[in-house]
Amino acid sequence: PIVITGFMACGKTQVARALARRLNLTAVDLDNKIATRYGRTAAQLIVDEGEPAFRAIETRTLREVLESHKPCVIALGGGAWITEQNRNLIAEHGGVAVLLDPPFELCWQRIEAAEEERPLGRTREQAESLFRARRPVYQLANIRIPVVAHDTVDELVTRIETQLKS
Repeated sequence: PIVITGFMACGKTQVARALARRLNLTAVDLDNKIATRYGRTAAQLIVDEGEPAFRAIETRTLREVLESHKPCVIALGGGAWITEQNRNLIAEHGGVAVLLDPPFELCWQRIEAAEEERPLGRTREQAESLFRARRPVYQLANIRIPVVAHDTVDELVTRIETQLKS
C-alpha cells in the first residue's frame, strides 16, 4: 500500500485519488471510511468522543484496510501518521509513506477557505502549533514531496510516481 500523509488541508485526498487512478489502484480515504462506518465525520467523532477515542477508531480502521491486502492508495487523516502504532502497521504491511509537505501558510489558507470543521485547528495559533509539533514526525515518511501553491494535483502525482520508481 501507498499512504499519503501530511497536515490538514495539504491535499492528501485529492492526490491519493489521482495517484490511485494513475496506478490503476483503489483509493481509500481513511476519514471517509470512518465516517461511513460510524455515521459521523472525523471532526464530529473528535468533538463527541474525544481525540483519544477517535485515534483508536482510526487505528482499527487502518488495520482493517491494510489487512484486506488489496493494493491501494490510502489518504490518511492529518493525525494518523503521528500515532506510532499506525506507522508500525503501515511498515508491517510493506507500506510506503508519502508526505505532502506544504508550508503552514498554504495549509492555513486552505483551512480558512474550506467549510469543513477542523476541531484541532480552529484558530491560526492552534493550527500552527499543531503543524510545528507534527512536522518532525511527518518527516519520518519514506518519500517527501514539497508542495507550493501553484502545484497541480497532476504535477504532485508525477513527482510521487518518479520517487516511487526510484
